Amino acid sequence: MKVYDVVPGLEFDAERDFEQSPAWFLDGTHSVPPWTPMFGWFWVSFCRHGMQYGAEKLSLPTVKGWDWRFNNGGGYLTLLLVKSEEEKHLREKKFRTAILPFIQDYDGLWNGYVEEILGRYENLKKLDLDTATNLELLDNFEETINTCRRMWEIHMYMMYGTYTAYILFENMCRELAGIDDTSPQFHHLVSGFDNKVFQVDKKLWEYSKRAREDGLQMAFLEGELEDIKSRLEATDKGRAFMKDFMEFMDEDGWRMQRMSEMNLPTWVEDPTPALMNVKQFLQKGGDFNLEAERAKVSEARLKAEKEVLEKVPQEQQGWFTQLMRLAQKSGVFSEEHDHYLDLYTHAMMRRSALGLGRRWAAEGAIDDAEDMFFLQPDEVRRAGISPDQFDMRYIVERRKAEWEGWCKNPNPPAMLKEGFDLDQAMAVLVQSNDPIALKVVVGSMPQVRPELKADLYGTCGSPGVAEGPARVIMSEDELGLVQEGDILVAASTSPSWTPIFSMIKGVIVDRGASLSHAAIVGREYGIPVVMNVFEGTAKIKSGQMVKVDANMGTVYILDK
Repeated sequence: MKVYDVVPGLEFDAERDFEQSPAWFLDGTHSVPPWTPMFGWFWVSFCRHGMQYGAEKLSLPTVKGWDWRFNNGGGYLTLLLVKSEEEKHLREKKFRTAILPFIQDYDGLWNGYVEEILGRYENLKKLDLDTATNLELLDNFEETINTCRRMWEIHMYMMYGTYTAYILFENMCRELAGIDDTSPQFHHLVSGFDNKVFQVDKKLWEYSKRAREDGLQMAFLEGELEDIKSRLEATDKGRAFMKDFMEFMDEDGWRMQRMSEMNLPTWVEDPTPALMNVKQFLQKGGDFNLEAERAKVSEARLKAEKEVLEKVPQEQQGWFTQLMRLAQKSGVFSEEHDHYLDLYTHAMMRRSALGLGRRWAAEGAIDDAEDMFFLQPDEVRRAGISPDQFDMRYIVERRKAEWEGWCKNPNPPAMLKEGFDLDQAMAVLVQSNDPIALKVVVGSMPQVRPELKADLYGTCGSPGVAEGPARVIMSEDELGLVQEGDILVAASTSPSWTPIFSMIKGVIVDRGASLSHAAIVGREYGIPVVMNVFEGTAKIKSGQMVKVDANMGTVYILDK
């Protein structure tokens, strides 16, 4: 029996949890590789809360959010279905009122939450962690916990509201125009919009332009990547460049290469990943091609809107247009929430934990500041005021050994009750009509069409056809390997991958849905994306020539 559970009360217990639900799905997008214990505590505790909060605040008719469990570093989830038809009808009536703020003033709603959460971050950053008292460090940590909880409330309320409208819009498109979100025409309808992540990418491109104008390109292009900063700081122009660049990082660099962890340095701590993006823009040269591409994508959207509206009866065009405008915010929200919510909050969690960790290491409670990631908040509270009185290394050592074991033994993709199979589990997901399950996590299943003689079958995330050399990327650490003209092959992508979309010709991802990162960014860059091929990273090798036909949802390996 473990004395110190990682997420007390939310550790997976087969005997009890299979009574609640016969199917628990691994969140492979976020918890592979396995989470460190402290991060797992934050995610499972508050993503779970946020999903149930958002579903209840909106009174979603068919689902009450998700429940979560922690198992060997993995997050496992199950849907909380509305069980009676009577309750569904009552919730549907409330939902019609609850969704109105999204339809009437999405921008005002979202911008208000952005202002609120940025204010919370600024308050957290006011404390100088190295001169603070132990009481102040502990208070900062508690307020970070509160901020994480609030972030997930905002996150899931906005996500459920926006993505539910997306599903309602897709249903109308299916009924009235014969298209859904596997159709290229549907993708045109929801593309061609700017967002904060793209704006950060543009700033990185502008720094590449400045580096060239200031004669600093060799500091980026010659030598090791991790030495770019030191090479720049060896000259007056380079020092001026880095001063301005770090001011940019302090505004928009509160992010880590992995979105769902806290055990990597932020760009504020180590700007190397951001400087790598500048280097890649330098290597590519030319203008910031997203702007030119967006003009074409926007033109295609306006054409698609006109064509589809012509198929909608006059009396339904008003509601159809309102839903379409909100559905078009889905891609914007998908990218912006990563920047303002997940990435930034996780950076604040890391900042606070390291502040405590440095103090604890100095006073002998742990060996290294990052050992804090192997504790959970009740243990932090136990020793937070007087760390010199406690030795927490025995907990850290045991948890670290367990975590290393988790990393060597992957979690299964689902945990199913005996006698319950994966097809039955997938049917429950579809029945739930949960927009996050259907449009982010699971997506549409591929239709195998033998007459196409493809090597892999998937679904369309962004329309188009492209050929090129495959570049298999398994983690953010390998992004520097991407070359101009590659076809990216990955399990999935996230915001730290966005700048390489300016270099590649197409994308193949093992998992994804129409509101996942690869699909949204692919549509904005006008490059084809095939999702849910399941075995792309297993069957394709870097360097092989591949053809991506996203219109048909197929992938061909041209040299086997």
